[in-house]
Amino acid sequence: MADPAEPLDSDKPAAVRGPARLFISYARADRERVRPLAAALEAAGHRLWWDALIDGGAAFAKVIEQELDSADAVIVVWSAQSIHSDWVRDEAAHARDRKRLVAITLDRAEPPLGFRQYHAIGFEQWQGRTDSAEFKSLERSIMALGPASARAVAPDGGADDTPGPTGSAPERSGLRRRTMLVGGVAALGAAAGGGLWLLRSPGSVERNGVAVLPFTNLSGDKGQDYFAQGLSEEVRGSLVRNPGLRVAAPVSSNEFKNHTDDAMTIGRQLKVDFLLDGSVRKSGSLVRIDATLTDAASGFASWSQSFDRELDDIFAVQREIADTVAKALLAQVTGSRGAAGETRSVEAYDAFLRGKALFNADSGEASDRAALAQFNRAIALDPKFAAAHAARSRSLSGIAVLYSTSDQIVPTYDAAIAAAKAAVDLAPDLAAGQLALGFATLSGLLDFRKARPAYERAYALGEGDADVLLMYAFFAAKSGRDTEALQVVRRAEQLDPLNPRTVRGEGSILLASHQYAASIDASARALAMAADLSGAHGNIGVARYMMGQTEAARAAFAAEPTKSIHLAGLAMVERRANHAAGAQAAWAQLLADYGDSAAYQQAQVLAQWGQIDAAVTALEQAYAVRDGGITGILCDPLLTPLAKAPGFTRLLLRMGLA
Repeated sequence: MADPAEPLDSDKPAAVRGPARLFISYARADRERVRPLAAALEAAGHRLWWDALIDGGAAFAKVIEQELDSADAVIVVWSAQSIHSDWVRDEAAHARDRKRLVAITLDRAEPPLGFRQYHAIGFEQWQGRTDSAEFKSLERSIMALGPASARAVAPDGGADDTPGPTGSAPERSGLRRRTMLVGGVAALGAAAGGGLWLLRSPGSVERNGVAVLPFTNLSGDKGQDYFAQGLSEEVRGSLVRNPGLRVAAPVSSNEFKNHTDDAMTIGRQLKVDFLLDGSVRKSGSLVRIDATLTDAASGFASWSQSFDRELDDIFAVQREIADTVAKALLAQVTGSRGAAGETRSVEAYDAFLRGKALFNADSGEASDRAALAQFNRAIALDPKFAAAHAARSRSLSGIAVLYSTSDQIVPTYDAAIAAAKAAVDLAPDLAAGQLALGFATLSGLLDFRKARPAYERAYALGEGDADVLLMYAFFAAKSGRDTEALQVVRRAEQLDPLNPRTVRGEGSILLASHQYAASIDASARALAMAADLSGAHGNIGVARYMMGQTEAARAAFAAEPTKSIHLAGLAMVERRANHAAGAQAAWAQLLADYGDSAAYQQAQVLAQWGQIDAAVTALEQAYAVRDGGITGILCDPLLTPLAKAPGFTRLLLRMGLA
């Protein structure tokens, strides 16, 4: 193998005489082992580019490129961690192509392919002495490379065509995130030391969009995935409370879990300026959290920090990460509204995160009931844990509308309302609590007047949260405020562009405003993102049906996975197509499978069959059993034939819609 300390005579440039300009590439996890080496090299008179040399407001990407390109030597520190780092490998390739690579190893880890032919000086036993054999070998390797400004002469006397910095500036900016010295120690110095680089200058465009990617679980236990995922969601929630930031919603961010795309690609797809990601290593009562903020325009890390904490201080860690990121994003932080709804109990918080992971899985009744059990456990451990009460309320509301028999719906909704009220009493400024109260009140009491204050409060507290925006948009649409609903749901889409549920929500709201062609387009876009998405085919079926496209409507209803919508749709289209037997079969199946719990769908079918009195009676039954579908009564195009029926008007009055 060729040893860079002993280059061939024909390749050897002029030797460095005096101090060298050095760049160290290493994995963030190795920072404390690298720090003594950096100190020793500085003590030997060499120049290192690290935190002490970063000026406040410096443009990171430009400075990094300049320092990497001008370094006399790039010292690549191979270890079990760094061999998996995209950034370290990119920097090593850059140095190799410029003939500036000097490699050392901390633990005898085999370098990745493409670098095994280069000798790596072993620093496994180094004790920090500058007179040691390994340190002297490192200095000889640095000196042998020659100054970066020297251009080697080819054997034929011509200039060597070996490129310097590889590629154009945009290509070089593809050096990926994580683990160079500036990505760790230096960026930390810039953020923590107050030398914050500003994102706004007079006349510039504000860059304040950030996506929190799922944190990686490094605990070696797949059972701890919920903790890493839950922590990233909690940090995202803290950032959302800062009105100066645009924070991408979790579903879109989660599309990039275990991603291989570079920061610039992810930033473009999520339409954000910065990416926050990290890792979590949990062991007993201790947790280490590593977080990195990356500029999506350049692909360079602009802030990085490690947090080693006891779990009993976990909410303080969340706030610390969120506040530090905010300071790196904004010239002046407007501040968050506080960590409402927190707990000091490690066990309660753990149960809460387990419940959220189960609830977000959305994999059926067993998962939802298991989530409820975890929320119940969290509350038992800490009765003042407001966020757990809010999550319990949402869970109960979902169980009421999806899995409860007609005699179970009322008590389940009552429990959901009580849980939401407990959350609001404990933390009035918790958006999740206000949203849970609004949803449970609307679905459980079917009273728009009583639900509206909670929805408005949730909207005011969480206007940067896509989930809050989507739920508020539905409430506005059901209240007959079509224009406002569309404006809000499209803002949710801007925050959550890769979430099919948000796009489906736009389709539902367009359908409610009788914009059928646009509803079909939005619903189709949602299905392109998730082919098995429930409700979207149903939206298309209703829109096609209202446009008189019976065959297309039949195809859409046939594809709808939600069986109650599927059966109601077929009952309508078969009747319109004069297929009486098919219509009756679908109707009989709807009654047999769902009974009173699908009274609202029965009213839709009867209204379209022209049986006005029977349709109103079905609506009254839906109201009596608290069928949540009836909250769409004001804007449902299928109920248009009932508009002048006295019983229909009385229901609108009772629900606060007239």
